[in-house]
Amino acid sequence: MKNKIRVVVWGLGSMGSGIAKMVLSKKGFTIVGAIDMDPNKVGKKLYEVLGVKANEDNSCTVTRNSMDVIKKSFADVCLIATASFTKVVFPLIKMAAEAGMDIVTTAEEMSYPRAMDPKLSDDMDRIAKENKISILGTGVNPGFIMDLVAIMLTGVSDTVDSIKATRVNDLACFGKAVMVEQGIGLKPEEFIQGVKDNTVDGHVGFLQSFGMFEEAFNIKFNNIRQEKSPIVTTVPRSTDIVSVEAGEVAGCSQLGYASLGDKVFATMEHPQQIRPELENVDTGDYITIKGVPNLNLQIKPEIPGGIATIAICVNMIPLVMNSEPGLKTMLDLPVPRAIIGDVRDLVK
Repeated sequence: MKNKIRVVVWGLGSMGSGIAKMVLSKKGFTIVGAIDMDPNKVGKKLYEVLGVKANEDNSCTVTRNSMDVIKKSFADVCLIATASFTKVVFPLIKMAAEAGMDIVTTAEEMSYPRAMDPKLSDDMDRIAKENKISILGTGVNPGFIMDLVAIMLTGVSDTVDSIKATRVNDLACFGKAVMVEQGIGLKPEEFIQGVKDNTVDGHVGFLQSFGMFEEAFNIKFNNIRQEKSPIVTTVPRSTDIVSVEAGEVAGCSQLGYASLGDKVFATMEHPQQIRPELENVDTGDYITIKGVPNLNLQIKPEIPGGIATIAICVNMIPLVMNSEPGLKTMLDLPVPRAIIGDVRDLVK
């Protein structure tokens, strides 16, 4: 039997902890390192932080010093769940790559980093190839439902005139970083000012999804624009992370448009908020493709954001490990699929 796939998890917030638990639930993995900055986690055994029964695969000690575990021959894969932005996670990616680890990250901008950082993307591709590893950013969105699935649907199209992707989702499963990015808990006027001064990011990913469309269809959009507005609650709403009173912001409604010539080709609608059911809002994912033939896909309720992001990161590990070295996107790799058996049987 092959040796277990050795994993380092960098970041043990809501997503990172979920990723660690899922990794440990799959046969053939072992977590050999865990990094986090939270003083309540540092120094504890991983199984203590995760609240699971101790065994040989979850007994590493959580450290805040990345150099303790990001080193040559220490692990096969590094899973990074720390931030949304390419420039923020790049130093972590570089360190893990130079230690010879394949990398999967939840950073939204990393789903298609060339959309905003082409030079940094070239640097990552070079570093990956020099160290014979692969780098992938993915998640439920961007990276799957509003871009990859829409692109795959056009595989049965003769012509495509336009694509519209809508995701109405619940943010309650996410951690503090997402709540801050979405402006949840702000007053409406604070949200509006935050959009102006770039302290409220809303959904990070429309530009990356549009970039994925451009590559997939070999086109170049001439007009890409976004709009962000606050979703103001009329009732109290709360999660484990944040509580919001009536009159405060419970989410961000975001629209994105990308044009070919004088016509809009791709439209993104993404109203995301905490606990939408408290105001009788149903969640769901919807893709509409106008062309020959017309196509309509509906998934109700939504693909749950938390578990889906965790799952796609874990399920992509063997596909990343099997790929040719370099910076990858979901367009470059085989169709995602669940890990059902021993992951070692999936790695070449």
